[in-house]
Amino acid sequence: MSFRQIGLRAGRSLARPALSAALRLRVNAASRQLYATAARRHVNYETKILEVNITQAGIKFEVGSNSRARRTTLSMKQQCSSLRFTADGITFPMQLALMVEINEDIQPLKIEHDKEGLTIKWNQDNHESFYPWDFLNHYLCRDHRQLERISYKFGTENMHRDPPIVGFKQLFAQEESSVARLTNMIRERGFAFIDGVRFKTPDDTKKALEKIAFIRETHYGGFYDFIPNMAMADTAYTNIALPAHTDTTYFTDPAGLQAFHMLSHEPPPGTKPSADGELGGKSLLVDGFHAAQVLQREDKNAFHILSHVRLPWHASGNEGIAISPDKMYPVLELHPVTGQVHRVRWNNDDRGVVPFGRTVSPEEWYAAARKWNEIIKRPEMEFWTQLRPGRILIFDNWRMMHGRSAFEGKRRICGGYICRDDFISRWRNTNFTRQHVLDKVIG
Repeated sequence: MSFRQIGLRAGRSLARPALSAALRLRVNAASRQLYATAARRHVNYETKILEVNITQAGIKFEVGSNSRARRTTLSMKQQCSSLRFTADGITFPMQLALMVEINEDIQPLKIEHDKEGLTIKWNQDNHESFYPWDFLNHYLCRDHRQLERISYKFGTENMHRDPPIVGFKQLFAQEESSVARLTNMIRERGFAFIDGVRFKTPDDTKKALEKIAFIRETHYGGFYDFIPNMAMADTAYTNIALPAHTDTTYFTDPAGLQAFHMLSHEPPPGTKPSADGELGGKSLLVDGFHAAQVLQREDKNAFHILSHVRLPWHASGNEGIAISPDKMYPVLELHPVTGQVHRVRWNNDDRGVVPFGRTVSPEEWYAAARKWNEIIKRPEMEFWTQLRPGRILIFDNWRMMHGRSAFEGKRRICGGYICRDDFISRWRNTNFTRQHVLDKVIG
């Protein structure tokens, strides 16, 4: 299959071909060879579409960006803006998804371009595809699906001095902007407070959480409202101290966000609160991402072990419930693209037997775990805060481990889980333009 280079170079005028037509197409029926030349076209100054090959698969572009060239193919299999359908009076673009219905020997019959974009007529059903220049520049010249860069903020000193807070009334009066602030605080700092919440009933707590997304259902139910009565076989339903841990490690997709709101805290019958007026039950947060950085800096071997040795996680304390994820996961999960820790699973009560691996023994794993445990128990890593009626604590369960001190008396806690994907969707849609969001999720 022959081809000729077409000039689509930025900021530079190429000599026009001998023919005056903006685009020349010559079809040799015997050899089915296609030749195409095009007039000058201005594109983004960072981009150079260097070459176009016409192949049986479609139109193959060689794209140069910042002196680096790569090839890609544009064919009828790509999203075609000319395919549309109408439902209830609304017209939608439609992607041709059934690729198996496209002929293997599909070829372009006619190629035209104008100031709007490139039009290709194919030899299958005479279908005509239109590709705007912005579309070509967008998809051929850069990858918009890269993860957003998050400016994570670490340090318990900042947590105390400048805690991230959004008012309950603001959340409803200025919904989009307040939800944007709330979700971005959680994204950057790992947690946030919602203040000024009515607490006679848990209703407003549920409404506040649903401003982010719907409440996730688990074997504990959906929105929870409980006192320490061991209604479920879980240490959360006691009044004992709990070390820093991750919730729902036993799910393939652990809860993305978790929220607590203490509606009331009463002293034991016939007793008075302690002299300092506290009944205990302070909440603890430890930033797992920060702790992982410290571990990697101080003990690279321990970091390697905890990020590579996969463990069994389970929830099997209640009759009729035996939950485990789709596979075993390490304590520190690394993102496949960035190589950075993007999820922490740390819960001694949910962990099964450490496997006898070929390269790492259980003894080596426990040594690494002890180092990790020592780090997360350092005073400078711990953020303690007293829950109180009227204030919701909500945090990133993939990042922040939580715990509490022991308490006396009876306290009523409500809250819920929110799925990670729903949280990220809400964060994106309230903090970025719709086009930015679509670039990230579609490509």
